[in-house]
Amino acid sequence: MSAAATPARSAGSVASLEVIQRELTAFARRARATAARMHPELSLVAYTILAHLEEQQGCRATDLAAHYLLDKSTVSRQVAALERDGFLERRTDPTDHRVQVLHLAPRGVESLAAARVRRQETFKERLAAWDPADLERFAGYLVRYNEDAAAHP
Repeated sequence: MSAAATPARSAGSVASLEVIQRELTAFARRARATAARMHPELSLVAYTILAHLEEQQGCRATDLAAHYLLDKSTVSRQVAALERDGFLERRTDPTDHRVQVLHLAPRGVESLAAARVRRQETFKERLAAWDPADLERFAGYLVRYNEDAAAHP
């Protein structure tokens, strides 16, 4: 590569990074707004916590805080509200009776399943005109981005 090509590539990379930042910000805003419409009983944070509990088949509140890089008091407030509203429940850890493990309550299982169906329908509608190869590439890029983001928080 010649020295003359380097500045153009750098300028292109900077412009691409600006577009990525702008579009991810718009994506996040739209995700929050869409989540509020699709499952008004669950905030995006609540949905995320419940989905994590489902995926992990339960975990401690401190594990949630560590996973999402949140303050324990923030997680505690969210968990208390979800427990109060019947979406999750605490169970004693069978291996250590001093530890409380969070699990989905029946209402949480039902709400999460219904929200997931609505989300899938929404994505099917939004992406209906996309070519299958484009969908596959997009899915691959999202997985790659999220893996890189998880590795470099």
